[in-house]
Amino acid sequence: MVPSSPSLTANWNYPTRMHLGAGRIQEIAAICTEHGMSRPLVVTDTGAASLPFTAQIMELLTEAGLKAGLYSNVPSNPTDASITEGTDLYRDGDYDGVIALGGGSGLDAGKAIALLAGQGRPLADFEDVGDNWLRADANRIAPVIAVPTTAGTGSEVGRASVITFTATHEKKIIFHPKMMPVAVISDPVLTVGLPAHLTAATGVDAFTHCFEAFCAPSYHPMADGIALEGMRLIKDWLPVAYREGTNVTARTHMLTAASMGATAFQKGLGAVHALSHPVGAVYNAHHGLTNAIFLPYVMQENRPLIAAKMERLAAYLDLGQNGFNEVLDWVLAFRESLGIPHDAKSLGIKDADIPDLALAATLDPSMAGNPKPLNIDTVQKLYSSAILGNL
Repeated sequence: MVPSSPSLTANWNYPTRMHLGAGRIQEIAAICTEHGMSRPLVVTDTGAASLPFTAQIMELLTEAGLKAGLYSNVPSNPTDASITEGTDLYRDGDYDGVIALGGGSGLDAGKAIALLAGQGRPLADFEDVGDNWLRADANRIAPVIAVPTTAGTGSEVGRASVITFTATHEKKIIFHPKMMPVAVISDPVLTVGLPAHLTAATGVDAFTHCFEAFCAPSYHPMADGIALEGMRLIKDWLPVAYREGTNVTARTHMLTAASMGATAFQKGLGAVHALSHPVGAVYNAHHGLTNAIFLPYVMQENRPLIAAKMERLAAYLDLGQNGFNEVLDWVLAFRESLGIPHDAKSLGIKDADIPDLALAATLDPSMAGNPKPLNIDTVQKLYSSAILGNL
C-alpha cells in the first residue's frame, strides 16, 4: 500500500447561499424572514449611509413590516471602537440579526458586530490566533445577510473581519466559522455608482486575492481553479467596469470575481496583504489600493518559487509563452491602465516608520501563506523599493 503524502492533507470550506443578479435587492425582506430576522440592524460605513441604496433597503424592510435599524458610524478601516459602539446599539435595540451593507468596511463591521453582540468577552479575544474562536458562544452569534456594494474584498463570503485596533495601530483578523453570512445578495445595480478610481482599486484587490491564493503553497486544487477563473474575469471585465461604470454585465462579473477571490483565499494569502495591513492601520490607506501597489514588488521577490505557476497563469490568461515575465508585464500595464500608482509615495509612508511596519508585516497572519519565507530585513527592503518604485 502506497502511503499518502502529508502535503495532500487539508481542511476545506466553501461559501454560503448567494443571490446574484440585477434587482435581487428586492428580495431582502423575504430573505430576512427566511432566516428568522424581524428586527435586523443594517450596518454600513459613513459614506454608504448617504447613498440611495441604503435608503432603498430601509424602505424595503419597513414596507415588509420589519423593524429595522441603522448603524453607520463605521470608518473606511473599521476600528474596535466602532465595533463596540455598533454592538451596544445592537444590544440596546434588541435586534435579531445583521444586514452587512457596503464595501469591505461595512461587511467586516457587520460581521464583527454580529459576533460580539452575544459574547461577554472583548473583541480582541477572538483574534484569529490558535483556537481563540472556541472562546465564543456559537449559539449567540447573530445571523448575517451580506450585501456587497463594491467588487473587491469578497468579505461577503468570508468567516472573518479585519479590524483596526486604534490603541496599538494594529489590524487584527477576528474569526469564527459562524461569521460566515447565512445569505448574500449580490446585486450589480448597487455598484454602478462606484467611482472609477474605487472600481479600479477594489477590482485589483479582488485580483490580488485570486493571485495570492493561487500562489500559496498549500494543497487546494479547487481554490486554484476558482482563483484562475477569477483572474480571467477580472482581466476581461474590470477595464469595462472602469470605463463604463453603468455596464451591469461588467459589474455582475466583477461581483462574482470578488466572491471567487475570497473563496479561493481560504487556501492562503501572502506578503502583499501582510505589507498592506500595517499601512492601512497606521495611515488609514485604502486596502485595495495598497494591495494594488505592493503586488508587483512581492511578485518579484517570490519569483523563484512561483515561476512554474506563472507559466500556467500566463497560458490561462492568454498572455503568451514567457511565463513570469509575461504576467509581470501585464500586471504593470493593467495597473497603469486603471490609474493605479506604480510607487507607494501616495500612501504617505514615512521612512522612519518602515522598521515598525516591517515588524508588523512579518507577524501578520497573511505572511504564513507567502511562497517564500520573508525576514524583517527583506520586508523593509520591499517597503523601500515600493516607495522608490524600483522593481
